[in-house]
Amino acid sequence: QVQLVESGGGLVQAGASLRLSCAASGRTFSSSAMGWFRQAPGKEREFVAGISGKRRGLYVINYADSVNGRFTISRDNPENTVYLQMNSLKPEDTAVYYCACADRDGSNWSPSDMDYWGKGTLVTVSS
Repeated sequence: QVQLVESGGGLVQAGASLRLSCAASGRTFSSSAMGWFRQAPGKEREFVAGISGKRRGLYVINYADSVNGRFTISRDNPENTVYLQMNSLKPEDTAVYYCACADRDGSNWSPSDMDYWGKGTLVTVSS
């Protein structure tokens, strides 16, 4: 049974940093696309960052425009863990952040394209 568990959320001031972790279990994830999504109150779930499974020794990484240059996604395959380093946080980054996994090495990063989801971790950024 695939399980994704997020951690690392919290309350921070604008300009601060946080690192989210997603621990995956239930199978090997090295060849699976892994992504971070977020959902703010009253808004739809949106893509934040994604990293493909390994393809010919390389990973393909994508970011939403709103976080590009501030957030960094990475993965530790032996540990089955994906990270999201978030720097220069803004109040508009406040949301529940979800880890997701696809049953293939790539994704179009639409929430409907993901096969497994964690329960989320809350990030609150105060001004």
